[in-house]
Amino acid sequence: MAAPTTEDQCFVEGLAWATDDRALRIAFRQCGDVVDCKVILDCETGRSRRFGFVAIADEKSINSAICTMNGFRLDNRSITVNQAQARSGRSHGGGGGGGGFGSRGGGRYGGDSDRYGSG
Repeated sequence: MAAPTTEDQCFVEGLAWATDDRALRIAFRQCGDVVDCKVILDCETGRSRRFGFVAIADEKSINSAICTMNGFRLDNRSITVNQAQARSGRSHGGGGGGGGFGSRGGGRYGGDSDRYGSG
């Protein structure tokens, strides 16, 4: 399977330190067929950079995910969800949505379903 393009992805920021790929997948599966999820980790510390990407199978579901999940509370934090943007070519610095499903990511597994609430 080819790697998801930015058009197929949501950029998710404001994640809790404890939020991992699995938690992101569970939260977003209400919006459609989640193809891939990745919480981006710092390559030096292995700690979450508190943002990630979610690839969803079709454009309608991506738009639904942006509308539904923007402001959603995940692990007691309100997340921000936008359409992922292609990298601008900068060598460093933030900005919303650069990157995608690279070699970084992962995280702890476990937890329970009551952490995925919208309230």
